Amino acid sequence: MYTVYGDILSGNCYKVKLLMAHLELPHEWVHVDILQGESRTPEFLAMNPAGEIPTLRLPDGEYLAQSNAILHYLAEGSRWLPNERLARARVLQWLFFEQYSHEPYIAVTRYIAKYLGLPAEREEEFRAKQAGGHRALAVMEQRLADYDYLVGTGPTIADIALYAYTHVAHEGGFNLTGYPAVNRWLRRMREQPRHVTMEQFTG
Repeated sequence: MYTVYGDILSGNCYKVKLLMAHLELPHEWVHVDILQGESRTPEFLAMNPAGEIPTLRLPDGEYLAQSNAILHYLAEGSRWLPNERLARARVLQWLFFEQYSHEPYIAVTRYIAKYLGLPAEREEEFRAKQAGGHRALAVMEQRLADYDYLVGTGPTIADIALYAYTHVAHEGGFNLTGYPAVNRWLRRMREQPRHVTMEQFTG
């Protein structure tokens, strides 16, 4: 049995939940409230010294951190991670893009607005990150204008990773109406068998 330590409203945690649903992997979910410092306790730091969520406990007792590393580990041998060398490298390409060019803008602005309530002292940062988020969305739009999914003809963990924060980008101030290909892709991802939403776990 796997155990996931995380917050379902976090895109990085939700992407793990979404893949596990697609793979029908039994697991226990342990909620971690980062605003209450629950990821900084000695007990949590013993599992993940970086004090970050999500953290995955493997059936053998080992721990694995970093959401995209967890996706890569869980997807091994499934349709969500290609075996072909170049296709697998392109999955990694999009996973790196998600963490370095997408998440620092779209996820951070969402955190400032949704988790922190857009405090006055962070309004300038919130506004400054909008341009970077739109650059990332434009890259996705260009790719998805020609392809149904980010890599190949079917969905991979690259799509799951980028779906997680893109589908709630409006919560960080991003209007997606100018990205028709991205919106079509979001719909295709929602239509995947065994798709689950954040709302299913938050009531």
